[in-house]
Amino acid sequence: MGGGRTWHGGINGKSPILQPDVREPADWVRAIARDADKEAFTRLFEFYAPRVKAFLIRLGSDAGLAEEMAQETLLLVWRKAAMFDPTKAGVGTWIFTIARNLRIDRARRGSGVSVEAIYDVLTSEAPVPPDETLLADERDERVRSALQDLPSDQVSVVRMSFFENKPHAEIATALGLPLGTVKSRLRLAMKRLRERLEERS
Repeated sequence: MGGGRTWHGGINGKSPILQPDVREPADWVRAIARDADKEAFTRLFEFYAPRVKAFLIRLGSDAGLAEEMAQETLLLVWRKAAMFDPTKAGVGTWIFTIARNLRIDRARRGSGVSVEAIYDVLTSEAPVPPDETLLADERDERVRSALQDLPSDQVSVVRMSFFENKPHAEIATALGLPLGTVKSRLRLAMKRLRERLEERS
């Protein structure tokens, strides 16, 4: 994109001095798409990067990875700004969907599609674009059906870990189990869920 990276603000620790900007996020995206406007990108980055990071942390990513993916999400916004369609979704919906998809892509490379589908269904607060709603509903049903096939002790740790977002140590305390047992049950549960989803896909 040229011109160095000081326009990033949060990426290299340098925050540019900006004049007051009364434009809305959609205006920033349009300016990026039309003029490769770096000031508009800086505004967008500073507004959305912390929110995307917090969103990814809520979905279970550690802080370091969440920050990295938030930065990558906003760089994708820079590259894809011309694809933004305000008639289909707001800027926030669009950006959070990019972040969600980026997280899914990373999980596919690392742990397999089905594991990510499970995690995403049980924890995602990302808005789903209208054209994905039916597919998401079908996927939700497959995951929830697969959960019913698990032993009750495994269902407990899955629900506490993903639905209630509890750390493993807290689950162990609540259930009166060794930490290793909790991790083992969760690992077995995810393996079985993956297998069930693969059978039904």
